[in-house]
Amino acid sequence: MPEIDDSFVPVADARPGDAPWPPLGWPPQPGVVVTGRVVEVTPVDPARDAEALFAALDDERVWQHVKGRPDTAQAYASRLEAQRAAGTLPWLVRLRAPHAGLPAGTVVGTSSYLDVSVPDARLEIGSTAYAPAVWGTAVNPDTKLALLAQAFDVLGAGRVQLKTDVRNVRSQRAIARLGARHEGTLRRYQRRADGTVRDTVMFSILAEDWPQVRARLHRTLEPHC
Repeated sequence: MPEIDDSFVPVADARPGDAPWPPLGWPPQPGVVVTGRVVEVTPVDPARDAEALFAALDDERVWQHVKGRPDTAQAYASRLEAQRAAGTLPWLVRLRAPHAGLPAGTVVGTSSYLDVSVPDARLEIGSTAYAPAVWGTAVNPDTKLALLAQAFDVLGAGRVQLKTDVRNVRSQRAIARLGARHEGTLRRYQRRADGTVRDTVMFSILAEDWPQVRARLHRTLEPHC
């Protein structure tokens, strides 16, 4: 058993003069379309979108660190419906311009708003998965820029968090490249599909960070667009 560390210094309040913050403006407007430079992001309609998403993500590499790979498009539609019923908002990511050798209009992945706390003006961006053809391209930073802008500029979020499996090094690096701040590791936090319990690496972006993160993402996208 670890020894008690009597030398611990309590964390200081980083915002001692904090003003009241309004609740999150939730949910987003019906039919909202969020556009980036190369992607168009819309709320998932499971009946309409599950088949295209299933085809785009039908690759073992996509699901290596993502729990619950669906066996069929119908199973994926049921999963998306269950997520929406539980308060998660899955988004469909589609190319609005040709990119990575794929034509405009191609469905390339998904990301979600989850763990939404309206009173705390907080949400998480997660359950992100893309077709391997667009890994390492402008798709992820462009999608995240669009979803972060919706969260901070439209919904009034004070905090957006992102987390990933400690074994998913590619995801950790992708989140860090967004400009999110690494907050620490939640030990033995969440069960994987194989029954093991993972450590979860936590990142966040605050409303105070958003102008710098937005500028960073625009710079990241310049060479690709």
